[in-house]
Order: sequence, then structure tokens, then C-alpha cells
Amino acid sequence: MAESPDHKILEMCRNPESGNYGFNLLVRKYQKQVYWHIRRMVIEHNDTDDLVQDTFIKVWKNLKNFRSDSKLYTWIYRIATNEALTFLKSKKRKFFIPIVDYENHLSQSIEDDNYFSGDEIQMKLQKAILTLPEKQRLVFNMKYFNEMKYDDMSEVLGTSVGALKASFHIAAKKIESFVKEN
Repeated sequence: MAESPDHKILEMCRNPESGNYGFNLLVRKYQKQVYWHIRRMVIEHNDTDDLVQDTFIKVWKNLKNFRSDSKLYTWIYRIATNEALTFLKSKKRKFFIPIVDYENHLSQSIEDDNYFSGDEIQMKLQKAILTLPEKQRLVFNMKYFNEMKYDDMSEVLGTSVGALKASFHIAAKKIESFVKEN
């Protein structure tokens, strides 16, 4: 079946007879995007898989409350973002790891990760991204990797377009500096 538009998927999800099929279509349509969105934030594959599953469980449970004032994918991204940020905060608290040490841990995880297949330049880019504060990292990933429009990012993050543009610009400058220095 060709990729269904979101409004058709929502209709199927809300219909008791086609709800499971509709949700299956929704997961297939967005699973890969959600996986990489979360993966760029939490780095580790196993954590990402768990968070993707948690994200889609929340989507399923709250789909009946989705009002369509926003786009379906921005709503899903917001849930995925919140899941990842909550996970990162709890992991930092759980292990009493200072933020800088945790970023170093994530950086080392990239090098040790069997699922990472990037070359040296990609490795350097990922390490540079991990030096960014959480919000700048999130904004950079959404714009650079997901090619998300600022208006959509604004919906996901609840931040003004101007602030997002500034965050992306600052993040890009920091990454450029990191790459030049390392």
C-alpha cells in the first residue's frame, strides 16, 4: 500500500474496526524518523529502541485526544522529544553524573557502538554535537538531520522561531569551532 496521508491514518486509528491496522500504518510511517530523532539525543541503540517503543505506546494511548490543531508528525516528535529528555534527565540523576561527564560518556559510546557506521568525519561531527547544551543539540539535530522547518520545530518544542534560529546558528558556530580545533 502506498504511504497513506495522516488524516486517513487517523481515521483508521479512530475506527474500532481498523484501529490496529491504522496504528500499524502510523508506526511504519514514522518509526524510522522517530528512531533517529531519539538516537541522536540518547546515542545508545538499546535505550533508543526502548524509548521508541515508549513513544508509540504514548501515541496509541493519547491518539483519541489528538485534536489535529498541529500536524501529526510534530505531535509525535513532541512525545518522542519529551521521552528522550526525560530519559536523559533521569539517567543523569540516577547515576549522579555531572553533565560534562555524561556527555563524555555519550561521546565514548559512539566510538564503542557496533551500530554506528560513520567515518572519521561523521564521528567528529557527532562528538562536536555532544559538546552542545541539550537544547542546542536538539535544535541542531532537528534542523540538520531531520531537515525540519522552523515552524514545525516551534510546534514540537514550544519555542519561538526566532529563538530556534538563534540556537541553530550558535550551535553551528560551536560545531565549526570544535571541528577546527580537533
